[in-house]
Amino acid sequence: MQLRVLRRLIGIQRVLVRHGLDDLVAATHLYRPLRFVYFVSPWTWFQRRSRLTRAERLRLALEELGPIFVKFGQALSTRRDLLPGDIADELARLQDKVPPFPGALARASIERAYGAPLDSRLRGFEQIPLAAASIAQVHAAQLPDGREVIVKVLRPGMKAMIALDIEVLYTIAGMAERWWAESRRLKPREIIREYEKTILDELDLMREAANASQLKRNFAGSPLLYVPEVYWDFCRAEVMVMERIRGTPIGDVARLRELGTDFKRLAESGVEIFFTQVFRHNFFHADMHPGNIFVLLDNPAQPRYAAVDFGIVGTLDLRDQSYLAENFLAVFNRDYRRVATLHVQSGWVPPDTRIDEMESAVRTICEPIFDRPLKEISFGTVLLRLFEALRRFNGQIQPQLLLLQKTLLNVEGLGRQLYPELDVWHTASPVLRRWMRDRVSPRNVLREFRRGWPDALEIMKALPPLAKRLVEQVQDGQLRAPVDARALDQWRRASTAQVRRSDRIVIGAALMLGGILWLGMRLEPRLLGVLLGGVGVSVWLAVWLARSR
Repeated sequence: MQLRVLRRLIGIQRVLVRHGLDDLVAATHLYRPLRFVYFVSPWTWFQRRSRLTRAERLRLALEELGPIFVKFGQALSTRRDLLPGDIADELARLQDKVPPFPGALARASIERAYGAPLDSRLRGFEQIPLAAASIAQVHAAQLPDGREVIVKVLRPGMKAMIALDIEVLYTIAGMAERWWAESRRLKPREIIREYEKTILDELDLMREAANASQLKRNFAGSPLLYVPEVYWDFCRAEVMVMERIRGTPIGDVARLRELGTDFKRLAESGVEIFFTQVFRHNFFHADMHPGNIFVLLDNPAQPRYAAVDFGIVGTLDLRDQSYLAENFLAVFNRDYRRVATLHVQSGWVPPDTRIDEMESAVRTICEPIFDRPLKEISFGTVLLRLFEALRRFNGQIQPQLLLLQKTLLNVEGLGRQLYPELDVWHTASPVLRRWMRDRVSPRNVLREFRRGWPDALEIMKALPPLAKRLVEQVQDGQLRAPVDARALDQWRRASTAQVRRSDRIVIGAALMLGGILWLGMRLEPRLLGVLLGGVGVSVWLAVWLARSR
């Protein structure tokens, strides 16, 4: 373990202890090699009992630990069905109330990215940020023509800090694989590898700008979601400039209620947006916590979402899309055998899994849940319980679905917070069924055929000369198949050993047969040698003839 990683691990433990979270340190199995630091450290002996609440202490610890831990707190804050209310309320402050860095540093970073004074590119840049997040913060400004914009700029030193924390996570994953038997199923290294790609993508604001443009194009003309305009001439890898929107933060429920918002419609629109992104567009905003969502209330009876912060997006391949949609439909149709079959076909459980056993396990999980009105059923609870059941079948976490699972939990938690009576299935099922129908519609089949036709045409063009060349090589005796000599030698040695084993088995069986005949016919002892000799010679001749062929 590198010294800087060890220092970071000890630093994490020190932060937790300093904020009075020592019970968490003592309960963490992965910290066993470092727990001596906890017992011998002066900051443990002389720490004073804080007057802050446990929720405040947890938030402050996450803020101090840095962006990766802040994002973890953001994800937790939307799951009020999994957290005590005081902790959920406090973690919600991480969504847009992370302590900012000085505006002078932001100005210097922007000028360094432009290679020119800021005032020569933008007007009215406000030093005090509008909001600060874990990776970047945003400032208000104006374009030269007077249009209002927000300027997003990365935190200084963020890349080095994240690189160290990623290395720390890999170290913890290695410790988990060594000391925690459950880690083989959870595949922590693969999870961290996926998360590493995600968070490194967030550090490139040009990529985020491209994500915003794609999402805006997908929802062009839609009454559900508005995406701000990107001003490409002012964007760089460390700086992004977008249209400024003036909406009500979705977390300001009191203000939304005061403005007469239709909460039922708002909550259902959020679910519809998510499933439309996943199944119709196959491009979904994967960081939908309340700090990134505003509500436009030009018409409170038809509220419209406005999204910001497009650093994390997700996509699925067609196979995962199909299996996911069919699983959702099968679960809510209580077709448990179909659920079990889909899990095997998709590779989410080993191929030798018995369908009937898994069907029984899924039924045991789902029946108590569905013995209630659909509006009281949590998608998140169903998923979590299914993962619990998959342990006995050696089911493995699918890294490509982690973003989707996290986003679904966020959307459901936010929707239930706005409208507790939200029936997620009632809103989602029409989108799923429509997507399933459209996949096999003649129009979609024709579109896929047109899309694949150029590739098919190129293959058809290439076939005649390839076939001609192959025929010429056959006629000239030049056709050769490449052979791996090492593999061929290994195969020859294995075959020789197998033949020798077979010879010994045949000779042994022949001798045993001769003994049985001798006993059965009650021959005299002197005839035994003659009989066995004859059998042995016959076997030897048979083996020799077989090899000579």
